[in-house]
Amino acid sequence: MRESLRAKAIQICDRKIVAKGDAVGLSFYAFFANKNDDPDLLWEAAHWWIKTHQLDHFEKAVKIRALIVAGQ
Repeated sequence: MRESLRAKAIQICDRKIVAKGDAVGLSFYAFFANKNDDPDLLWEAAHWWIKTHQLDHFEKAVKIRALIVAGQ
């Protein structure tokens, strides 16, 4: 996952956790606006989420943040 997407994903996870607590879930779509203006980046996030880590559609934001921070 490219560094710009990592930074954005961590920021979004942090924001969701602060707003809704440690139990908040999200999908990789949370990292994008409601439009498909960068399909390559969307595919990169989907690949990381689905193929690399075999995550469910919704996962806890704290889990996603930990994976990203660990460089996985």
